Amino acid sequence: MTRCGFVAIIGRPNVGKSTFLNQVIGEKVSITSPTPHTTRWAVRGILTQDDVQVVFVDTPGLHKPKTSLGGRLNSAARAAVDDVDAVIAMVEAGAAIGPGDRMVLRTMAETCWHPEGPRPLVVVNKIDRSSKSNVASQLVAVVETLREIATELEMLDLFERTEFFPISAKTGDGVVDVVAAVTAVMPTSPFMFPDDEVSDVPEATYVAELVREQLVRRLREELPHSIHCRVSEYEWPHITVEILVERDSQKGMVIGKGGQLLKDVGIATRLQLPEGCFLELRVRVEPGWQAREDVLDRLGY
Repeated sequence: MTRCGFVAIIGRPNVGKSTFLNQVIGEKVSITSPTPHTTRWAVRGILTQDDVQVVFVDTPGLHKPKTSLGGRLNSAARAAVDDVDAVIAMVEAGAAIGPGDRMVLRTMAETCWHPEGPRPLVVVNKIDRSSKSNVASQLVAVVETLREIATELEMLDLFERTEFFPISAKTGDGVVDVVAAVTAVMPTSPFMFPDDEVSDVPEATYVAELVREQLVRRLREELPHSIHCRVSEYEWPHITVEILVERDSQKGMVIGKGGQLLKDVGIATRLQLPEGCFLELRVRVEPGWQAREDVLDRLGY
């Protein structure tokens, strides 16, 4: 008899959700960078161990949106917690609990309110960057914050059912305990994916995301939010990725002096693709695309 279910990972931007997912799966299925809002899609990572399959759903960071795109990312994150078997709310060990973290914890509480509903878990990440005393203090702060939210929502039973885990997604410290906790609550069900599959992200989407990851890592903080990448041609071994920006000045920044930045991005991306791939990158201006509902619809947000 097999067991299978879904786990949503939620948190404010840049708390380490994608790094956690990659650590759990054991390979890269979601792009990462130090820049907030790197994740724009609900990325599923599939962990199969013996007779249990856990589908982890990495989500865009919950935040106060400033554009139509930001609003859609929030909607995607909240939609990901529907019909799951567990919710992991992630906060940072080295940052004070702010409004964004409270929104994340409240979202988890509202999703897991029923005793027979999703299992609530709170993960305090990046313990490798903080002292043991600071980690302990943060755990206390998180516990008290969730207690306040549960009291406000009249859900003290939810607070009593919540498990707390200090981890480092980067080093893997404590991750196995989180995996064990969610594995234990997976319901009896046939596997939803082949047991050798680690992600359901389409290959073309994954290639476009690899290109965006390299751009985000190389460009100034304000520019990455204005970039969208998509595969316009895919006939192996030839792949063409179109890079959308919002202004002509941004196009020049993406290309770089003498085309060097774009060349470096192509080289770094090809290193992560099968040998023999011919990758072509093209940059195009789509004015104000983050705020245009018609363009967001076309791009699949």
